[in-house]
Amino acid sequence: MKIDFLYFEGCPSHEPALKMLKQVLKRNNVLSKINIIEIKTEADAEKYHFLGSPSIHINGKDIEIERQNDKYLYGCRIYRTAKGTSGIPPEEMIEKALKSNC
Repeated sequence: MKIDFLYFEGCPSHEPALKMLKQVLKRNNVLSKINIIEIKTEADAEKYHFLGSPSIHINGKDIEIERQNDKYLYGCRIYRTAKGTSGIPPEEMIEKALKSNC
């Protein structure tokens, strides 16, 4: 399984999101390496189909299934959660994506 963690420098959510991703992987016994990719330019955002910082791709697809066909975005990302909006994806979204391999 290929896991990419995409972010841009200065994103306040990227460190807590990466920490949470590592915890979810460990809890689900996923031993795959996390490829950490810094998005530095609009061209990078387009190349990686970046939907904002932070983003997680599993096997090349964004974990937020409803947004996989959205246009790329070089900016901050907001996730919809049961508790409202957050700059960090909900753990359940990551777990669902892991199980379905996106």
